[in-house]
Amino acid sequence: MTAMAGTVFLQTTNFTDAAYIVAFALMIYGMTGLTGPRTAVRGNKTAAVGMTIAVIATLLRKGEFHGSSTVWLILLGVAIGTAIGIPAARRVKMTAMPQMVAIFNGVGGGAVALIAWVEFRHQFGGGWPLRVEIFELFGAIVGSISFWGSNIAFGKLQEILPGRPIKLPGRGQSALNLGLFVIAVASAVVLASGTHSQALFILGILVVAALLGNMLVLPIGGADMPVVISLLNAFTGLSAAATGVALSNPAMIVAGMIVGASGTILTNLMAKAMNRSVPAIVAGGFGGAVAAPAGAAGATGGTVRSTSAQDVAIQLAYARLVVIAPGYGMAVAQAQHAVRELQRELEAKGVEVKYAIHPVAGRMPGHMNVLLAEANVPYELLREMDEINPEFPRTDVTLVIGANDVTNPAAKNEPGSPIYGMPILEVDKSAAVVVLKRSMASGFAGIDNPLFYEPKTSLLFGDAKASVAEITAEVKAL
Repeated sequence: MTAMAGTVFLQTTNFTDAAYIVAFALMIYGMTGLTGPRTAVRGNKTAAVGMTIAVIATLLRKGEFHGSSTVWLILLGVAIGTAIGIPAARRVKMTAMPQMVAIFNGVGGGAVALIAWVEFRHQFGGGWPLRVEIFELFGAIVGSISFWGSNIAFGKLQEILPGRPIKLPGRGQSALNLGLFVIAVASAVVLASGTHSQALFILGILVVAALLGNMLVLPIGGADMPVVISLLNAFTGLSAAATGVALSNPAMIVAGMIVGASGTILTNLMAKAMNRSVPAIVAGGFGGAVAAPAGAAGATGGTVRSTSAQDVAIQLAYARLVVIAPGYGMAVAQAQHAVRELQRELEAKGVEVKYAIHPVAGRMPGHMNVLLAEANVPYELLREMDEINPEFPRTDVTLVIGANDVTNPAAKNEPGSPIYGMPILEVDKSAAVVVLKRSMASGFAGIDNPLFYEPKTSLLFGDAKASVAEITAEVKAL
C-alpha cells in the first residue's frame, strides 16, 4: 500500500508541476552560465539536469512508468541516442563543430515532424480539437523545414554540397518556394477542416515541407551560413513549442520557447552584423568556394607583398599593441593553441595583445570564441567588433589569421560589392597588417580583398598553425 501510495503521489499534478518548475529554473540558470567559457561547462551540466527532471516529470505525468510497455521503447531510444551522441560529440573536431550544430539542431525539427505524423495517425476519426490541430500542423511544417534545411546546411558546411548558391535563374526560385509554402499551408487548412479521409494526408504535408526546407537553404551561400544555422535553430524551437501546446506538455513549451526566442534574437544580431535582412538572406545569399587569382596580382590590379616568419616576429616583438583577428582559416589549421603560445611570448616581452572577434567569423555564431576558449585564451582579451574597431588606429600590428570577408575594406569603400555595408573589423586602420593565408583563394563571399594589396599589408603564405609556430620560435630567439 505504501509503495502504491508513493507511486500515486509521484503521478499527481501537484508533484509533476513542482518538478517542472524546478526543471525550468535549472535550465534557465544553466543558460546564464553560457555567457563565459569558465562557467559554460557548469551551465551545460546544470541545464542537462533540468532537462532530465523535465523528461522524468513528463513520463510520470503520462503514467509511462506505471505498467506501460512503451517505457521500454523510451529507454531503447535513450540508449540509442546516447550511444550515438556521446561518441560523436567527443570525437568531433573543432573545425567540424558548425556542421555538428546544424545536424543536431535538425534532429530536433525532425523529431517534431515525426511526433506530428504519429499523433495525426492516432487521432484520425477521434474528434481532435481544432486548436490542437492548428498547433500540431504548425509544428509539423516548421519542424520538417528545419530538419531538411539543416541537412542542406550540414552538406554545405561539410563540403558534400557546393558552398555556392544553388538556385533557379531569375525569380524562379522565389516562385517555387512560394508555391511550396502555399501548398503546405493550403493542405494543412484542408486537413484541419475535417474533410480528410486518409492518414497519408499529413505525410504529404511533411513531404512538401521537406521540399521547401531543401529549396530554402540550397540558394543560400557559404557567407550566410552563420545566419542560417541560428535561423533554423529558431525554427526548431518554435516547432517544438507549438507541439508542446498541442500535447499540453509544459517541458516542450518552455524549452521550445527558450530555443526559439534565443535563436530569433541571435539571427537578428547576426543579420545586423552583416548589414543584411533575414528575408534577403532567405531569398538567396551570396558566397561559395570561388577562388581569386592565384598569382601576385589580384582583381584590384594591385600586387601583394609576401613576408617571412622572421620579419613578422620582429614587427610583433617591437610593437606596443598587437591585435589578432582570427577567422575560419585558424579553425581549419587548428592553430588556436599556437596562437595562444604566441600571445604568451609577446606578453613576456611587454607587448599588449588583444583579439578582434567579428560576429560572423567562422561558420557558426561564436565559432572563434569557442576555439580560443579551448586554447585557454583569457576571455577578457576577446574584443567584439564594436569594442575593438576604435583600437585599430593605435594598433601597431594586426595579425589576420584566415579572416577574409570580415576584414574586407570593400564593405566600406565599394558600393558595387556584394558585401557593401557589412560592418567589418577595420584592420586597415592599423599601422601594419600581416595576413596569414594558404593561398590567394577568396573567402566565403567569393570576392577579392583589396586589403591584401595595400602597401602596409604583407602576407605570410602557408599553414596557419605552422606559420604561427615559426613566428613564435623567432620571437623567442629575439
